Amino acid sequence: MQDSRLSKAQLREARRLRVERAHSYHIVKRIAEWMDRYYLDPILGFIPAGDIISAGLIVPYLYVASFKVQSIPLTLAILCNVLLDVAMGLIPFWIGDILDFFHRSYVRNYKLIVGFVEGDEEIIRKVNKRAIWMVVLLIVLCVLIYFLFQLAGMFFTSVIGFISGLFS
Repeated sequence: MQDSRLSKAQLREARRLRVERAHSYHIVKRIAEWMDRYYLDPILGFIPAGDIISAGLIVPYLYVASFKVQSIPLTLAILCNVLLDVAMGLIPFWIGDILDFFHRSYVRNYKLIVGFVEGDEEIIRKVNKRAIWMVVLLIVLCVLIYFLFQLAGMFFTSVIGFISGLFS
């Protein structure tokens, strides 16, 4: 019995080292630093399509969670965090961009990945426990983002119509 526990611990340690040595793991760490610690994510939110560019940077996180850590609940949690970030960024009148300064989804996602890699039982249990709710939240966030895109489109259409009306 002791040998099987030891071998499980050795396997876990080998997996941890394999993930930590992966180039994608280091990319995730750098993205978290640049996007949240240096506030590049909220700054990108102030430019048109900045939130879409920002959301595209989640791909390495999804890769690490899906293929390196191999956890569906972790992947769902990361998707929820990024979709919540996108939804907040779509709130008009820079309210969403201001909220983005405080949400820091990239650091949250990085901490989740580190928790899974290091075997933090509390983080793993918390994410696994919420997996079903993450699916529901993903659906709700997708619908919310759709309507926020519609609202943003109507807003920009009316602004462009107003500005073109000034010159006609």
